[in-house]
Amino acid sequence: MSWLILVIAGVLEVGWAIGLKYTEGFTKLWPTVGTVLAMVVSVALLGIAMKTLPVGTAYAVWTGIGTVGTVILGMVLLGDAVTAVRIFCILLIVCGIAGLKIFSPG
Repeated sequence: MSWLILVIAGVLEVGWAIGLKYTEGFTKLWPTVGTVLAMVVSVALLGIAMKTLPVGTAYAVWTGIGTVGTVILGMVLLGDAVTAVRIFCILLIVCGIAGLKIFSPG
């Protein structure tokens, strides 16, 4: 269950990272409300997951999910560059996340 909670926390991290772009420097009310809410829930779920998962593993997986998701959505939604090197780097991060899951207790 801790891993599921951690994945949800990571997805919410993607939400708030992308949401920051839409707040336009926290000048847009509803994007700001959604972004702050996603931040709070994401960090709270990370804390819950850390009750049973090693802190280093949980944090690395959380940020890894956030990084990969944010980069992909940046490419899809915001026109960030899509290159073979960037895709390869995303795959490296995914391999690291998978390795941490496979070789971690919990």
